[in-house]
Amino acid sequence: MPKVLVSDKLSETAVQIFRDRGVEVDYLPDLGKDKEKLAAVIGQYDGLAIRSATKVTEKLLQNATNLKVIGRAGIGVDNVDIPAASKKGVIVMNTPFGNSVTTAEHAIAMMFAVARQLPEASASTHAGKWEKNRFMGVELFNKTLGVIGAGNIGSIVIDRALGLHMKVLAYDPFLSPERAKEIGVTKVELDELLGRADFITFHVPLTEKTKNILSREAIARLKPGVRIINCARGGLVDEEALAEALKEGRVAGAAFDVFAVEPATESPLFNLPNVVVTPHLGASTTEAQENVALQVAEQMSDYLLTGAVQNALNMPSVTAEEAAVMGPWIKLAGHLGAFVGQMTDEPIKAINVLYDGVAATMNLNALNAAVIAGVMKATNPDVNMVSAPVMAKERGVQVATTTQDKAGVFEGYIKLTVVTDTRERSIAGTVFSDGKPRFIQIRGINIDAEVGQHMLYTRNKDVPGVIGALGMTLGDLGVNIANFTLGRSAQGNDAIAILYLDEPISDEALATLQKTGKFLQARRLQFEV
Repeated sequence: MPKVLVSDKLSETAVQIFRDRGVEVDYLPDLGKDKEKLAAVIGQYDGLAIRSATKVTEKLLQNATNLKVIGRAGIGVDNVDIPAASKKGVIVMNTPFGNSVTTAEHAIAMMFAVARQLPEASASTHAGKWEKNRFMGVELFNKTLGVIGAGNIGSIVIDRALGLHMKVLAYDPFLSPERAKEIGVTKVELDELLGRADFITFHVPLTEKTKNILSREAIARLKPGVRIINCARGGLVDEEALAEALKEGRVAGAAFDVFAVEPATESPLFNLPNVVVTPHLGASTTEAQENVALQVAEQMSDYLLTGAVQNALNMPSVTAEEAAVMGPWIKLAGHLGAFVGQMTDEPIKAINVLYDGVAATMNLNALNAAVIAGVMKATNPDVNMVSAPVMAKERGVQVATTTQDKAGVFEGYIKLTVVTDTRERSIAGTVFSDGKPRFIQIRGINIDAEVGQHMLYTRNKDVPGVIGALGMTLGDLGVNIANFTLGRSAQGNDAIAILYLDEPISDEALATLQKTGKFLQARRLQFEV
């Protein structure tokens, strides 16, 4: 009988699900806070069910000699070292949609609270005061709401805001014009949203691209009197700069459920007039807690008893029979998507995938999911093979699949083409007999490139001296090249190089390459290998 440890507070009904399904379970909801005690016992368990208090580190996983699956009741997995879990062969699951409505409702509630100064008015009245004239609010009716991130939670917020007869602007690189029209929003660029919105709410993950998306410079471009709501992730907003804008009256109010440092015992936003703060309550409703707890218990039980995989962040959702054959091809599909996702900075309208030869005979739903997840991870690292197709559909991205019989020198290959308003970008790859994925074509140029964790892609005119300049520049910067692949379309036309590096190339090194004037493009790439 498999054995599961529940180390955080979870619904009693969820605990009973494990028992009813034939899984032995120890419910120790305070154990996750004691890392030494947790490390001492974790080796006894096949599964670990957690929320946010338990930190699953590489050190803890070293003791997890029998662990097969970690189930996170909720979407965020910041407290789980996923690469370390993958190396140990431990599946990490989450429940990506169980608390979407709850989080969206909290954002709407925070918007009402800051519009009418409800917390301060309540405190004043509790104190026996009757300061009716002090708390002059504003209506939401006919105001403009700027939504940054129009995915699952953002689209729910949009729906509720339209019901309040607000005008809604949306900024989301993956939101197509067709999807924007379907959900009733005006799609705009970030600067336009900042300058027009009366209220701004965030619904994006924290990534390199979204960190400090509302920076000091961005705050300076805000419409005077705007109110800011953040129930997504701490670190999206420069809290110090926002506090200064609030004190100066350029920003009329703010409502924050998340902070750059949590638990937030202090913040520049604390104790400012018309600033509403809550302790990360976005998912804290009875219904949401119950939903994600029941879901994670069902998913973990299914895997431990039958091998079925759902909502896995580090493993494809395929049957046991398919996994042995498809594993390298799923990895290839993810690499192809990751390449295009990291190379594309504009909204994607369509993802077209061609499967040739042996690849065309496989589970194409799983391969497609791996491709889409790879594309979208560039802007949303929390995406997985289960949620990626849903996310693409929400953003109006069209996914098309084509198959064909073996048509070349390879037993099979996958070709991915991504379409935006201004261009198409394509890449193809195959799996060699050693089981390792290879890139075999980029921009229609034939190559043979091994895929590594840290890579550099360059494009240049095919003229003498470029290869030497590339090698010399990287050598001078102390960047070691593990593998170097070149290709060109025709003599004198475009040429490309893709380099497998021992470590990530720095921003300074990229800038130095650009300053040589020899490269049309130089892009740092990262892959999960």
